[in-house]
Amino acid sequence: MTNVTVLIGAGSIGVAIARRISAGKHIILADLRLENAEAAARALLEAGFEVTAASVDITSRASVETLVSTATAIGDITGLIQAAGVSPSQASPETILKVDLYGTALVLELFGNVIAKGGAGVVIASQSGHRLGALTPEQNMALATTPVEDLLALSFLQNVTDSLNAYQLSKRGNSLRVMAEAVRWNKRGARINTISPGIIMTPLARDELTGPRGEVYRRMLSLSPASRAGTPDEIATLAALLMGPEGAFIIGSDFLIDGGVTASYFYGELAPQ
Repeated sequence: MTNVTVLIGAGSIGVAIARRISAGKHIILADLRLENAEAAARALLEAGFEVTAASVDITSRASVETLVSTATAIGDITGLIQAAGVSPSQASPETILKVDLYGTALVLELFGNVIAKGGAGVVIASQSGHRLGALTPEQNMALATTPVEDLLALSFLQNVTDSLNAYQLSKRGNSLRVMAEAVRWNKRGARINTISPGIIMTPLARDELTGPRGEVYRRMLSLSPASRAGTPDEIATLAALLMGPEGAFIIGSDFLIDGGVTASYFYGELAPQ
């Protein structure tokens, strides 16, 4: 039976992870825009990978169910990379919550129903989730365990009017959701973890660096311990550990990989004055 890696989101980080972990596997590369998926698939095909491009809207249950069916018709899903999302400079608070929070929860639910024994997945969250203030235990539990179709109706999400706050809540919600889903995935003999990258040089990051908050992000880079942005390949190195046999004891965890930006935010030169 063919082993299948499902990559959702045709961006640089997801593609770098797929390349690292998918030799000898069939990659299903899905994106909201089919042309983006096809362009990324062509590059992978030229590099010797077996790839099928597909379109998916992770805010639509029917669309994600179709992607699940496409993947399972090809083989056993042994890898899931959920790298689809929108950033604060790209979308309204409502759209961010719908895509980044609800969409990720939907993907985790539906692929968690079919992930193969021995399979593993990663969700790409963000350093932003680590800079959100503490939520209440009740809010944490709600983000982690509320049924997917009720998630956006949570009372504390109703008055979110700032795109950055929506993004932070969504990314904190991703890591909490992964913790809860990891228990369910493990009953199938599979694992799921979260990666929370800092500023990684991708088209999305360039949007942020040139967008309304660009000065803030450039300051983050200049005052961080690493003094630079990260690369997609550095995220892929971590993902390969989490999704490979060496990461077998890592389950339901969230890994911050941001060049020390968050450390500096709390304890260094980036600390709020």
